[in-house]
Amino acid sequence: MGAQSAGPLVVGVDSSTQSTKTLVVDADTGVVVARGQAPHTVSGGDGKESDPAQWWRALGEALRQCGAAARQATALSVAGQQHGLVTLDAAGAPVRPALLWNDVRPAPQSARLIEELGGPKAWADRVGSVPAPAFTVAKWAWLRANEPAAAAATRAVRLPHDYLTERLTGEAVTDRGDASGTGWWASATESYDTAILNHVGLDPAVLPRVALPGEAAGTVHTGDLPLPRGALVAAGTGDNMAAALGLGLLPGQPVLSLGTSGTVYAVSGRRPADPSGTVAGFADARGDWLPLACTLNCTLAVDRIAALLGRDREAVEPGGDAVVLPFLDGERTPNLPGASGLVHGLRHDTTAGQLLQAAYDGAVFALLKALDQVLDEDAAAGAPLLLIGGGAKGRAWRETVRRLSGRPVAVPDAQELVALGAAAQAAGLLLGEDPAAVARRWGTARGARYAARERDASAWERLAGTLADGDTLLRR
Repeated sequence: MGAQSAGPLVVGVDSSTQSTKTLVVDADTGVVVARGQAPHTVSGGDGKESDPAQWWRALGEALRQCGAAARQATALSVAGQQHGLVTLDAAGAPVRPALLWNDVRPAPQSARLIEELGGPKAWADRVGSVPAPAFTVAKWAWLRANEPAAAAATRAVRLPHDYLTERLTGEAVTDRGDASGTGWWASATESYDTAILNHVGLDPAVLPRVALPGEAAGTVHTGDLPLPRGALVAAGTGDNMAAALGLGLLPGQPVLSLGTSGTVYAVSGRRPADPSGTVAGFADARGDWLPLACTLNCTLAVDRIAALLGRDREAVEPGGDAVVLPFLDGERTPNLPGASGLVHGLRHDTTAGQLLQAAYDGAVFALLKALDQVLDEDAAAGAPLLLIGGGAKGRAWRETVRRLSGRPVAVPDAQELVALGAAAQAAGLLLGEDPAAVARRWGTARGARYAARERDASAWERLAGTLADGDTLLRR
């Protein structure tokens, strides 16, 4: 156990693609008194899958690392990776490994669903989003088409955070934030869309109920984990919604997250409905909205290019006209699920450092281009970009964002913002407060600030031109 606490203790859980992290936090001050982490494994190849049972084991291991502090917690919340399809049988055991958000095999089902149910605008108006291959509805359609026996054996469908919450409480509960990434929860009505469910052959009875913001999912009913029985369990939410809570975001504050995937988002009071499909019209965990765009290729893609070049990830050099679009895993934004990486403009005098910088530029360009569509009238033009995620610690990432955005940049000191946001949700439930206000009281967004730099318009134009001219290659 680390720092001492004065107030009640809460636990925030971040069940991500690669690991489960747990924080035990003083609900009054936001001081982290203990932390734990345990890894997950993800299948290789075309599919991206994980056994949900390992998430539960990782949660137990991460909590055990927190020692006595976890056993003193009075409330907890689970935030999880969005979109994942968890299929359970009649006994509540996984029918097959979960299909994860970054599994792009459902691209044909995504395209077919958009066409069959009225086109992109109809989906955006109704659901708030045009369902990309990541969306759970496309994954369910893929499962029915490719593994009909598994689909037929399914008696419950959950998102990753729902699965863990249900094992903690015995209650089938989700929240509006994570539900808004399924493709079968309609933002226009804030309810499950029975017409979409009928179309994909999914009985609404197999889905969890959607808790209201501030509502509990239940209490801890299992003795399998080092948690007190009867501790309050919040409804939880998706990882991006939790990070927004963890920062205590006010409407219009832009966030750029640099991790395995890259995301840009902002809280808004207006329900988003982007027919281009670039912006996902997510709900947040509080009752507002979280328009968000996500790229599949961010820190890991740039690290891979650094490794191919035999350079440290920070060993970038300025200059040159090379362009790299690092779409190594296919891409979601722009919607190019079959794409591979594209390099253009090499010359005899192009250096390895310039090529690495071009890879950073390509990854950041895709995010900033999407940010222009994420932000609405709530957003102040000169508001600093909040830079979070693992990449935010890297100078090359930060300076690339400054150079291509022309905006000031702020890097919060707080780490593990998804788990902190889950902890803020748990504290809000326990104390009867708005969880975003709890996070603001904790001062989670404090950190280093960097002034705006002049925007590199020539680099931006090279990137935009290469993306447009390379369209045929990128769609093969």
